[in-house]
Parts: sequence; C-alpha cells; structure tokens
Amino acid sequence: MNVSTRFIVIDDDEFNNKIFTVTLEKIDKGADIKTFLSPVEGFSHIVKEYSKPDNETAVLFLDINMPVMNGWEFLDRFDELDPSIKQRVKIYILSSSVDKRDIEKAKANKNVVHYLIKPLTKETIRLITYSQNR
Repeated sequence: MNVSTRFIVIDDDEFNNKIFTVTLEKIDKGADIKTFLSPVEGFSHIVKEYSKPDNETAVLFLDINMPVMNGWEFLDRFDELDPSIKQRVKIYILSSSVDKRDIEKAKANKNVVHYLIKPLTKETIRLITYSQNR
C-alpha cells in the first residue's frame, strides 16, 4: 500500500496510541505516525508543522475525553487556525463514546470528517487512506 498521508493521533491513553501504531504499521510499515498524549502538544505540533507551505496533508485521529484540553476544546482552537493549515489536516474523532450527543456534535463540526468508535481497525484505516489518496 502506498500511503503518502501522515498520521497524527491525539489520545491521552498510551495503550490506545500503541494499538493504533501497530495496526497502521501492519498496513504500511513506512507510515509516518506521530502520537501525542497531550492535546496541547499535539496542537502545537500541528501549528508548527502545517504552517509550512511544503508540508503534506495529515489525518488526525482525535479523542474526545482528555484532561487539560478535551477534544471539543481542541476543535474550537483548531477552528481559529489559518485556513491553509485547516485544509491540510483531516480530523477524525476516534472515541470510545457511543453517546449520540457526541456523535451529533462531531457531525455538526465542519472540521470533522467522521466519527469513529474505538478500536480502530485495519479496514477503517484502509478506507481512510484510500479516500485521502484519491
């Protein structure tokens, strides 16, 4: 599989980040994966890396329930970024929450591509990377 898209995972659960990394590496051993336990650090990474005009696109998997800054607060801050950054980061909510209010809130957010329930599967990653490379 030829994946040119970068992956960013922001989840305060280190185990979930490991599962994601292992799952993605089974599909593409050379994938560029950045994981962050802190949404603040993840946000800073996005601002720094995707402000550069020569950087590629990224797929961001964002958890909702995190300390310090939750996923909704992250999305509020993300919405304030320059459009050139926002257009290069495709956000997927990746949460264990099956609460319909969370799903509807994510669907209503213009920066969220889709709401996914944990755990992330190889099939879901394949669909996402296929749609990103089209």
